[in-house]
Amino acid sequence: MSLPVLKSLRDCSDYSLTVEPFIPQLYALPARLLDVRNLEGLTQLYIETNPLLSAFAVSVVIAGVFLVVSEVNRNYSQADRMWSILPNVYVAHLAVWARLAGLPHGRIDLVAAFTTVWSCRLTFNYWRRGGYSVGSEDYRWFVTPNPSKMPGVAFFLLNVTFISFIQSVLFVAMSCVPAYAILLSSRFNPEITTADLAYFAVEVTLVLSELLSDGQQWAYQTAKHQYYKDAKLPSGWNQADLDRGFITSGLWAYSRHPNFFAEQTIWFLLYQWSCYATNSLYSWTFIGSGTLILLFQGSGWLTEAITAGKYPEYAEYQRQVGMYIPTSFRGYQAPAHKPKVIRTSDLAKRQQEKEKQK
Repeated sequence: MSLPVLKSLRDCSDYSLTVEPFIPQLYALPARLLDVRNLEGLTQLYIETNPLLSAFAVSVVIAGVFLVVSEVNRNYSQADRMWSILPNVYVAHLAVWARLAGLPHGRIDLVAAFTTVWSCRLTFNYWRRGGYSVGSEDYRWFVTPNPSKMPGVAFFLLNVTFISFIQSVLFVAMSCVPAYAILLSSRFNPEITTADLAYFAVEVTLVLSELLSDGQQWAYQTAKHQYYKDAKLPSGWNQADLDRGFITSGLWAYSRHPNFFAEQTIWFLLYQWSCYATNSLYSWTFIGSGTLILLFQGSGWLTEAITAGKYPEYAEYQRQVGMYIPTSFRGYQAPAHKPKVIRTSDLAKRQQEKEKQK
C-alpha cells in the first residue's frame, strides 16, 4: 500500500495518517532497490512506494552528492544550481506517479504546470547571471561564513547540515509536501475547481512579477556596469541613478526586494492551496514554506548588510521603502542633492583597481 486509507478531506493534512505509516518503507527502500532486476520491477517499486517518501529518499541521496561535489571542488553553491530545478521535479514526480497509479491527476497537473513556469523563469535568470558557469559561486559565501576564515571542521559541519542536507530536504518540503496533500485530496474531489484555477492564476502572476523585477534589475546592472566601463551614459538612464549604485525604480521603488517577496509568497500560497484542498485552516504542510520564509529573513539581512556597506544612499532607501512588503505607494524619493560628477579619468582608475583585485 502506497497511499493511506482516509475518511475525510481533513485527514489528507494529518501527518500521523498520511506520512507516519509509510516511514518503514523508507528504511526498506535500499534493500528493495537492490532486488530490482529490470525496468518493470523498478516501475512496480516506484508505484508501490509512497510518493512523498520516495521524493524524500531522493533528496537525501542528492544531499550526499551536493556534499561530495562541494568538498571536492571547494565550491559550495551546488544546491544553488539546483534550487530552480528540483522543487519542480518533485511536483512533476507526483503527477507522473498519479498517472502510473491510476489516480485522478488533473489538480496535481495544474500544480505541476505552475511550478514548471516558476522553474523556467528562475533557471533562465540564474543562467543569465552566470550561475551555471564553471567555478561560479554565491558571493555571500565570501562574506559570511567565509570558508577561508573558519576552522575546517566547523565549515565542514555547516556544509553537511545546512548547505547540503537541509537545503536539499527543503526543496521537497516547500514543494512536494503541500502538493502531496493536494494529490491526496484529489481522491475526494478529483475535478479542478474554480478556486484551483484562481490559485494557479495568482501563482503565475507572482512568477511574472519576478520576471519583471529581475528584468528591471538586469537592465539596471547592465547599464551601470557599461557606464562604469566606458564613462558614457547609456540611453534612457540618468547619471544620478547610475551613480547611486542600486536600482530604485519600477517594482524596486516600492519594495527593496520585490523578487524575494514574490518568491516567499509563491510557496506560502502553495501551502494555502493545500489547506484549501484539504479543507483545513492550517496544517503541517507549512513546514516547507515556513522554513523558506525564515531562511529569507537571514539571507535578506545579509544581502542588506553587504549593500548598505557599499552604497551611502542605501540607508535612506531602507528608511523609505519596505524590505519585502511595500509600506507606501508613493515610491522611493531620492534625497535632493547635486548630481555627482565623475570624470572619465576617475572611471578608468576605478576600472584599473578592479582589474588589480582580480
